[in-house]
Amino acid sequence: MILRHMTLADLETVLDWAREEGWNPGLEDAPAFLAADPNGFFLAEVEGTPAAAISVVNHDAAQAFLGLYICRPAYRGQGYGFALWQEALRHAGTRSVGLDGVPDQQDNYARSGFDPIGRTIRYRGHTPPGVTAARTATPMDQAALITADRAAVGHDRRAFAQAWFRTSEARRTVMIDGTTPSFATFRKCHEGVKIGPFLAQDRATAMDLLRACPSDWPGPVFIDVPEGSGLQALVAGLGFSPVFETARMLRGAVPKAAPPRFYAVATLELG
Repeated sequence: MILRHMTLADLETVLDWAREEGWNPGLEDAPAFLAADPNGFFLAEVEGTPAAAISVVNHDAAQAFLGLYICRPAYRGQGYGFALWQEALRHAGTRSVGLDGVPDQQDNYARSGFDPIGRTIRYRGHTPPGVTAARTATPMDQAALITADRAAVGHDRRAFAQAWFRTSEARRTVMIDGTTPSFATFRKCHEGVKIGPFLAQDRATAMDLLRACPSDWPGPVFIDVPEGSGLQALVAGLGFSPVFETARMLRGAVPKAAPPRFYAVATLELG
């Protein structure tokens, strides 16, 4: 077995694995993910064949996030995935490490020192029609978006945010100006559209952001909403249904996050 860093091509392949697992990644996730921490994506090869993958992205000096932990079916139960897990976690050093764990893996994560701190529910539905006050974010808005994002998550993830908030063919960020801007990022996925991050100060603003979902991107809309966010009741009232859940788990100090009342995570892979 060889453990090594992923290339962009490797990461594209691993995101195809994620699609096969039903995770429904975005069409342009790979470049933005890699921009967050080029040394944070790891691959295990067995006799030259990719067998397992994981990411441990160092967002800043205090916080890392673990995701994309996949072992191909033919290589499960043979220790390859756990060897990669141990190697990747060394990349985090003394940082706190977060992850979003599916129910059947949470006991395994707990044995590695991860404690649950809340749940995240994925909702599926359709955004409401109507006129919106939201506008498309421009490069001039990057500093304000990054500042708002840092306050909401409790740590600096500037490298990821700069790439994530950049408009592309498959990803758009919209915002509503204010002392603290409200904003949402929409991205095309293999099925429909995902929204995240989503930060809104009040219900009316949250509705305006939801109405800004690109009408030229067909399919259902998915949004990953943490327990305690006002978005849970809002999207449920709009007819969204829960389809999936994870536990947010953490090893180390809890970030001092201060999200607004209505919020959703950016992506379960990077936090």
